[in-house]
Amino acid sequence: MKLKTSVVLSLMMFLQYYVWGSWYVTMGTFMTNILGSTGIQIGAAYSALAIATMISPFFVGMIADRYFPAQRVMGILHLAGGVLLFLASRVTANGPFYWVIMLYSLAYMPTIALSNSVAFRQMSDPGKQFPVIRVFGTIGWVISGFMIAILGIEHTPGTFYMAAVVSVGLGLFSFFLPDTPPQAKTPSTARSLMGVDAFVLFRDRPYLIFFIAAIFVCIPLSFYFGFANLFLNQAGMQNAAGKMVMGQISEALFILAIPLLFNRIGVKKMLLIGMSAWILRYICFAFGDMGTGAWMLYTG
Repeated sequence: MKLKTSVVLSLMMFLQYYVWGSWYVTMGTFMTNILGSTGIQIGAAYSALAIATMISPFFVGMIADRYFPAQRVMGILHLAGGVLLFLASRVTANGPFYWVIMLYSLAYMPTIALSNSVAFRQMSDPGKQFPVIRVFGTIGWVISGFMIAILGIEHTPGTFYMAAVVSVGLGLFSFFLPDTPPQAKTPSTARSLMGVDAFVLFRDRPYLIFFIAAIFVCIPLSFYFGFANLFLNQAGMQNAAGKMVMGQISEALFILAIPLLFNRIGVKKMLLIGMSAWILRYICFAFGDMGTGAWMLYTG
């Protein structure tokens, strides 16, 4: 892969996750302070992303696979997303806010797969090259947290303004990404759209175990993303969004270590270590405070 292509793909990943990190971490705090939301309403807003993740990739993926280049579909979705993020910053009631976030999620979530597709299609050795490119996405998330702290917008609609501007910029930039034309040649069927053929994977016992374990890990994970920032702010932590990026910094380091760890300890041990780390994180948050237990919050 040429250096120019690597730089372009790295910038794409940086902006892709900068947008997400700009509003996602602090949305619970925004909803509490600006909209007066309850815990149920905050949870519902965050669940919109999960619902969108299950629905939109079927249709957007079909379009990108069969009819239009992935980078163009990605550009259109990010431009639409920028408009929706701006609308989210202007909404003052929970009902309309939920539907704006739902529409935005339907636009944004497919772009994660599209950005990966654009990157993979340019790589000769994805196993080694992708982690280096993908780590710039984590760096983008980290920088967005720092910018929230620097600008002092953690409790304001400013997070959505910032995300909207970057989303529009990424939308325009997407049209200049390496061409990623559609590959699928076979006609679409209801079976392929619904992903029915993928269910055959559940016959593989190791995959089934992994799938079930992933579900159990992701249930508490949703509580972390939805309420960690609000929890840390209410615990008295200053510039919580900026300090939360320590988690993404560690993520970046481990992403870079993935190729080495694959060969040294294997996938099973990597997954066990990762799941164990999440358990330790929840223990730290459960018993930590901003007094003598502050180290537990920072560790978590």
